[in-house]
Amino acid sequence: MKIIIVGTAYPLRGAFAQLNATLAWHLSKKHDVEIVSFKRQYPNFLFPGKTQIDPGKPLYNVPITPIIDSLNPFSWMATVRYIQAQRPDAVIFRYWLPFLGACFGFIASGVKRTTRAKILYLCDNIVPHEHRFGDRALTRYAFRNVDRFLVHSRTVEQDLRNCVADPHYAQAPLPVGDTFGKQLSKQQARKLLGVHEKNVILFFGYIRRYKGLQHLLAAMPMILSKRKVKLLVVGEFYDEEEDYRKQIADLKIAQHVLIKSDYIANEEVAKYFSACDVAVLPYVSATQSAVVPVAFYFHRPVITTNVGGLPEDVENGQTGVIVPPGRPDALANAVLDFYKNKRERRFGAKITKAKKRHSWGNYVATIEKLMKE
Repeated sequence: MKIIIVGTAYPLRGAFAQLNATLAWHLSKKHDVEIVSFKRQYPNFLFPGKTQIDPGKPLYNVPITPIIDSLNPFSWMATVRYIQAQRPDAVIFRYWLPFLGACFGFIASGVKRTTRAKILYLCDNIVPHEHRFGDRALTRYAFRNVDRFLVHSRTVEQDLRNCVADPHYAQAPLPVGDTFGKQLSKQQARKLLGVHEKNVILFFGYIRRYKGLQHLLAAMPMILSKRKVKLLVVGEFYDEEEDYRKQIADLKIAQHVLIKSDYIANEEVAKYFSACDVAVLPYVSATQSAVVPVAFYFHRPVITTNVGGLPEDVENGQTGVIVPPGRPDALANAVLDFYKNKRERRFGAKITKAKKRHSWGNYVATIEKLMKE
């Protein structure tokens, strides 16, 4: 089949660009695949991070054609004409934000009208974490001409059913990230980071209030009262960094927290996950998280909250621990129990099984089945 993936791609940065590149590479083993990407994804004044450009190297040598300007309808028309000329059998859109609803809806409508391609949407989010006026209308417009959907959690499945009458869809978890190189020993990784503590926990990913870092920081004094632990906070701040640094100072935990406040290139990811004993996701709300499969890739268990699709990916007491959201005491107890009862080794055997469920082979097979139905 000739398949075109519409979505963000290198040199633009982020998890979705990485997922699109990896998906294109896996599909290209059996199909002719190309990514049609953005020449401008967001205007700079709407982007909360430092830069939209990936500082690292491209993951795979896959064809990428940047045409789309998210705010320029003339580029949308050019994209339709380009896709039409390729005569694809399937066009796959990655949908995660209503901001792109008008753009994607227009392109999907044009492709549907001028080609015989099936339209498939990979839905990371349908209802955004931070709601804005018009989100629902934009999403409905984006979904008007979609033949098939793939969702990554039951939470997103329910959001889809609330948005689309009788959708044709399948569900598959986000695949394990296999693009971050080899795992290092803990000793190697900690030496590279200048971390000498015996116990190390990791918060990874860009930082917004719904990710709950404030609750993990609040849990640290309770943890430190019984066990010396180093917290690595690794990711770019999309909120005011100074607010979190003030909380750390007020709690008097600065010497126990190492902050790396930057976007982490693929080549750098391994040392942070290799250095930790467990990844902690104290989210207040979520659909799913790409951090979980990355943690599993590096054979690290996860302590997370009972929100969205996270309990579907983390099996409580098997591959990690599930706690209530917004509860620093529950986070503290989970971390302390993890070390006291030496749960890392026990969780490790179950993570090996979880990695099979999160395999790219299963994910691609689900997409191929949807496109053939």
